[in-house]
Amino acid sequence: MKKIGIIVVILCLGFSTQAQNKKWTLKECVEYALANNISVKQSELDLESSDIDKSDAFGNYLPSLNASASNFWNTGLTQDVTTGILRNQTSRNSSYSITMGVSIFRGLRNLRSVQRAELSQLSAQYGLKKMQDDISLFVANSFLRVLLNKANLESIEGQNEVTLEQIERTLNLVDAGVLPRGDLLEIRATDALEKQRIVQSENAVRISLINLTQLLLIDDYENFNIEDQGYDIIDEGISSKDITEIIEVAQQNRAEVKIAEKNLEMAEKDLQIARSVYYPTLNGFFNYNTRESDFKRISAVTDPDNPTIITDIGVVQETGQIVTGEIPNIMFIELDPLPFIEQLYTNDGISYGFQLNVPIFNGSTTRNNVKRNEINIKRQEYLLSQAKLDLESNVYQAYVDAKGSLKAFDAALSALESQELAYQYAKDRYDVGLTNAFDFSQSKLRYDSANIEANRSKFEYIFKLKVLELYFGISAIDLKL
Repeated sequence: MKKIGIIVVILCLGFSTQAQNKKWTLKECVEYALANNISVKQSELDLESSDIDKSDAFGNYLPSLNASASNFWNTGLTQDVTTGILRNQTSRNSSYSITMGVSIFRGLRNLRSVQRAELSQLSAQYGLKKMQDDISLFVANSFLRVLLNKANLESIEGQNEVTLEQIERTLNLVDAGVLPRGDLLEIRATDALEKQRIVQSENAVRISLINLTQLLLIDDYENFNIEDQGYDIIDEGISSKDITEIIEVAQQNRAEVKIAEKNLEMAEKDLQIARSVYYPTLNGFFNYNTRESDFKRISAVTDPDNPTIITDIGVVQETGQIVTGEIPNIMFIELDPLPFIEQLYTNDGISYGFQLNVPIFNGSTTRNNVKRNEINIKRQEYLLSQAKLDLESNVYQAYVDAKGSLKAFDAALSALESQELAYQYAKDRYDVGLTNAFDFSQSKLRYDSANIEANRSKFEYIFKLKVLELYFGISAIDLKL
């Protein structure tokens, strides 16, 4: 048992170490953000709400069925609901009913509502896609920012290793009397400056990692890290395409234009729904109802002790003689109420029919509502035109940025190559004592700056390229680095 426990502990430590050493790729970061980001989840809720609205629209075609039941007590002079007789007492009454209603014609409002709900559902889907693209860009930008800071840190640390070697070499030359002591101080000052820049770069890496974890909603800041190897510029021909082709593809696929198009179509459906109020409506209904009460029943019976009585039944006009006759002697008695079930089917009834409503005048409400929807259509047309113009402008901007970033990157590489040659030349001259430490440090500083600028230009070009690919319809998850 002790050995098994040790093995379990070792396995747990191994899994923990593996989890801590995990490095996230860009694809993993994008997929995680799309699954967990709050803004994406809110867009998914909007899509679920549109599904419910569509279900409501289809529900307008279905008949309505409602049941009701009531039970109440009356004290004082009340009417028996079963006999209609007023009596001064406390009574209990109950009633039950089932009503079914069906909409036969509503001016095509049900059809228009279903069509609008379907458009709203599509608009919510495009809204979710746009949010996913935006979040993917945010993640890619944050990811590339981490890569840039790491590349800068690696460059500065590499140069500082060279500086440390130069300090040791300079110290030997100073001790040998070949170089003045001021050169040693200059090199040590350069080392101090580089160590300061290393600390700043480490902080930049840490902050950029924290920003990325916050965007991904990951709480483990300390152990989060990204894969920083194997990333290079991958251009699958997007930058060589004609700008008009990219704009055409973007206008056909981008969610911004699709959302504006669906909003216009929904505005047109709203106008049709508003105009449908001009038409009459026809509804059908069917109702079944029954009731029961605990009132005593009043029943008329013949008096068994005196079954008949003599009473006046008329007068002879000629003589004025009163005519009498024998009639049954009726008496009223109270009986217990009928059983509950018997009362229900004895007192039940049904009603059914149609109801036609014809709009004649409603204070111009319908007409004004139609006018408001006509204005909204024009507004949505303007918004659609503006969305297309904005998309075209954004694509142009992304295209120009990608081209400009490529030129800037090429220029930065040329500058880096020149500064590297100049630095190597200065280093060789410094090693043999042909130049002083200050000139060598300045050359080294220019080389470091060129290296940092090359890194910045590289990752900026990668990001601009990814933006252009998104406009061309490449999925955010499929972005390659």
